[in-house]
Amino acid sequence: MVQTIETMRLRLVPATFAHVNAEINDLEVFARLISAEVPANWPPESTADALPLFASWLEAAPDSVGWLGWYAVAKPMGAQGPILVGNAGFLGPPEDGAATVGYSVLPQYYNQGLATEMVGRVLRWAFEESQALDRICAETEWLNPASVRVLIKLGFLESGQSVNADGKRFELSRERWLPVG
Repeated sequence: MVQTIETMRLRLVPATFAHVNAEINDLEVFARLISAEVPANWPPESTADALPLFASWLEAAPDSVGWLGWYAVAKPMGAQGPILVGNAGFLGPPEDGAATVGYSVLPQYYNQGLATEMVGRVLRWAFEESQALDRICAETEWLNPASVRVLIKLGFLESGQSVNADGKRFELSRERWLPVG
């Protein structure tokens, strides 16, 4: 069973079918499952449409937990309790030595380094989890310079055009990876 991961400011909760099902159908149950407040603008726009697909993947392959999603919960600070700030994950376990990562942070938590902290720790988990993983790929739009900065900070190099004509593809090899978090 994949365990929750702690970073300096975040608690990363691996998404299970129960989590994603509650995320789709009942945010109160979802909040209890992740032990955090769920902001009114959850889920992030970039992941909302993919939730049913991730739920079906997790239901069909419960052993893929960790390879599909992680919820980033900010640890309590001051009067604020734990709150859901973003998510990260892969499009499944490595295939042919590669996995594709994606991530999102709610707008009210932009520019705080949370995406870099979250993604860096998820990358570490992936490289430690699978010796078959040689590289991690990511795609982002140039219209999202913050996402490009996250990838560059984590050591990714541009590797070509993304599927979307307005973006680029990035890759991070195991050899280039530097553990973060």
